[in-house]
Amino acid sequence: MFVSRLLDFQKTRYARFMNHRVPSNCRYQPTEYEHAANCATHAFWILPSILGSSVLYILSDDQWETISAWIYGFGLSSLFIVSTVFHTISWKKRHLSSFSVGHRYKLVELVCYVIMGFFPALVILSMPNRDGLPELVAGGLSYCLGMVFFKSDGRIPFAHAIWHLFVAIGAGIHYYAIWRYLYRPGTLEAKTSR
Repeated sequence: MFVSRLLDFQKTRYARFMNHRVPSNCRYQPTEYEHAANCATHAFWILPSILGSSVLYILSDDQWETISAWIYGFGLSSLFIVSTVFHTISWKKRHLSSFSVGHRYKLVELVCYVIMGFFPALVILSMPNRDGLPELVAGGLSYCLGMVFFKSDGRIPFAHAIWHLFVAIGAGIHYYAIWRYLYRPGTLEAKTSR
């Protein structure tokens, strides 16, 4: 009883920020506010991801670290760029049916995001020491906890944008683990003193 009253209160309080729920076979159409939040929550991380990738490149000690920095940096930056472009286009071109195709494959999309959250943890299988393990787990948990909001479009205001923040936090934690344990930030001073 209390929970239903609380949800009713939240619905009336935030009604201007959300559209009405749609049948389960249709995709939720975000409001203008939600579209703006969906774009902003990933657009904000484009520049930091490019700068962070550049730091890894600078800290690279050999050819393989350089290649890894480029690949990782490209993937990290692409995550935020593609998401921002997709949300911007879908906001401006809501009538295009090509953007509703993803709804048909919601389960596949969900499984891909879970894999994205825990895939970096597969490195555990080849790790001689376990430094960075807590960060890998924390990043994966951030991705996966965000799934609650990913699946709550139309139920919670700005649910998709909140999920974007969980993705950004997970990516940031994974970046920190890579920077701290693989690229050894102390090597920058050693390189410049040569």
